[in-house]
Amino acid sequence: MSAEPGTVRPGGRTARVRAAVLRAAGDVLAEQGFAHLDLADVARRAGVGKTTVYRRWGNVTGLVSDLLAEMAEESLPRTETGGVLDDLRANARLVRRTLADPRQGALFRAVIAAATGDRRMAEALRGFYEVRVAEWAPCVEQGVARGELPSGTDASEVVRAVSAPLYYTLLTTGVAPGVAAADRAAEAAVAAARAGVFVVGAVGA
Repeated sequence: MSAEPGTVRPGGRTARVRAAVLRAAGDVLAEQGFAHLDLADVARRAGVGKTTVYRRWGNVTGLVSDLLAEMAEESLPRTETGGVLDDLRANARLVRRTLADPRQGALFRAVIAAATGDRRMAEALRGFYEVRVAEWAPCVEQGVARGELPSGTDASEVVRAVSAPLYYTLLTTGVAPGVAAADRAAEAAVAAARAGVFVVGAVGA
């Protein structure tokens, strides 16, 4: 069974072509949004043949799915400070920096908007966040092991609770949150976790 377009991870010249095409696709998304993403235009920007792009990715959804996969793979690893609050502050600040970046913030807005009306795009976006949540969840698990958080705390839900208000601010105001907002998001998530809000099986969980 052949792989779906955009799912193969080759090396050599093919890897260089992939990098150039994904970079060009990200530029178009940031500048013009998903509705204006065109494979022929991406090929021109990347300096590769149009047929190469169509053959490898098939359509714009396949291309953006591969872009998100690459972004998840290349995102910075988690910070481990020895304390769950400081770890999650680092997570919140990383999210904030990404959303405040002129290119990255615009790119995420475009992808999130596209995901609301495209099933495969929604799946690709969910896959991106699953990778990132899984990267940071051990910080919460270690906090549980140290006794900072109650046993049974759902680590993934805590990590999501850190970034959720930051995305909400960006999507509802068009302005990226500041450092103080990032710190508040981490502090609120940890306070809720300490209170048992994220314990699996807890009332209201």
